[in-house]
Amino acid sequence: MAKIKLTKNELKLQRDALKRFERYLPTLQLKKQQLQLEVRQARERMAELEEQDRREMEEHEGDLALFAALPPELKDARRVTEWRTSTKNIAGTDVPEHVGLTIEAKEIDLFSTPFWTDAAMELVAHQSELRLRHKIMSEQLNALEEELRTVNQRVNLFEKVKIPAAQENIRRINIYIGDQQTNSVGRSKIAKAKCQERDADLL
Repeated sequence: MAKIKLTKNELKLQRDALKRFERYLPTLQLKKQQLQLEVRQARERMAELEEQDRREMEEHEGDLALFAALPPELKDARRVTEWRTSTKNIAGTDVPEHVGLTIEAKEIDLFSTPFWTDAAMELVAHQSELRLRHKIMSEQLNALEEELRTVNQRVNLFEKVKIPAAQENIRRINIYIGDQQTNSVGRSKIAKAKCQERDADLL
């Protein structure tokens, strides 16, 4: 434990510090609760997106197999050319957010391609969008989890270190000051008794 001065000034400093810690702790605990809720919701949204992706892959498994047989120039007929994101604040944490994307569609000759080509390319474009959404959501979740770890460490620091240390320091200083006052009273009584003895001897 760090050495502290056993003085009234130090007692005031320790009491002020304790008040600060006790005032700040509920704010940290509230932020921790908000972040826990946001992390849980982000995980649920991610699970829903993964489930949607899985269902679509199963539903269109045959279409994707057909798409694999397309010539290379048709596979790029639908591609993401712009991906727009922004930043939003969740429980005091800046996280990325999906805004939208632009998919470029090249002209294709409908008479020289199979009838299912257009639908297959739309599906692949949609799959690209789902993957990008998943990437943003993963970054969002990572940012929230990292902030939750930091806030959790601060809550533990205040609850388990700072507040108990300040309370212990206040207790030690109070005991020391109390002992000093008791000793002072004892010394003054002894001094008074000696003065009375001396005065009695002079009479």
